Amino acid sequence: MEGSIMGQIRHGSATTTHAVRAAIQRSQASLAALSEEFGINPKTVAKWRKRQSVEDQKTGPKEPRSTVLSETDEAMIVAFRRHTLLPLDDCLYALQASIPYLTRSALHRCLQRHGISRLPDIERDKAKRQRFKRYPIGFFHLDIAEVQTAEGKLYLFVAIDRTSKFAVTQLVEKADRKTAWEFLEHLLSIIPYRIHTILTDNGIQFADQPRNRNTAWSRPMRFDMICEAHGIEHRLTKPNHPWTNGQVERMNRTIKEATVKRFHYDSHEQLRTHLNDFMAAYNFGRRLKTLSGLTPYEYLCKIWTSEPERFIINPTHQTPGPNT
Repeated sequence: MEGSIMGQIRHGSATTTHAVRAAIQRSQASLAALSEEFGINPKTVAKWRKRQSVEDQKTGPKEPRSTVLSETDEAMIVAFRRHTLLPLDDCLYALQASIPYLTRSALHRCLQRHGISRLPDIERDKAKRQRFKRYPIGFFHLDIAEVQTAEGKLYLFVAIDRTSKFAVTQLVEKADRKTAWEFLEHLLSIIPYRIHTILTDNGIQFADQPRNRNTAWSRPMRFDMICEAHGIEHRLTKPNHPWTNGQVERMNRTIKEATVKRFHYDSHEQLRTHLNDFMAAYNFGRRLKTLSGLTPYEYLCKIWTSEPERFIINPTHQTPGPNT
């Protein structure tokens, strides 16, 4: 019998080599004789005698399709991926609202079938990502941004928890020290757990200018007095280093992209209404990859079950109802 071909890769359940298959196809002997000669089942001999090739055939369906997703579902998934170019998990969270039975594995296989499982590489050097230091819930980044409506300019106070990503906003007509400490009191009245740290920039709304600090005429600011009364450490970013407060800067951009950069508002009240709706959808409905697919509110409820001592009130009492 001829030796097998070097480097041949056989199917895991194969009982014959390429050389044996070729010998069967050349031989004029009976099925029984070949079966006895090679020590294989007569059905295997008959199968290879009928074939024109010695290669294994592919198994499985000739046209792969999902047993979970319909053609309409797959078309929606493909169109969404090609239009948004979002990562796998972000696609999953966005699409599950329309396709509740969509799983991560089903989504991945669908993208593979259509050849779009890998996003195109961006032709630029990717910045090295550094992990944020882990803190328990209660570390808030706070900042101010400007927004516009047809009635004029408004100032947007934004605070976001570094860990839970729960965010609070407030629109005001002036950005001064008074509105800053009023927003802090507003934040304290909403958050159901203890805040231990607040990080702000060096704006006059939050701190004296460096040259005026620790001097004979410097006076304690109301913002710092409220922090001290609640056991909160008020930290300041390094001057001219806005990326130190990057989490809230990114939240500012997210809010603007969903509101003033996308829609025209005839009045301040229209913006306030839309902003409130957006923040409710973000805190209670937007699932985030960094929270392993939970919403900020769901993450708080998860922490409540394991670390209830961090909370002032039960966060499940803040679930939005039909009239909120």
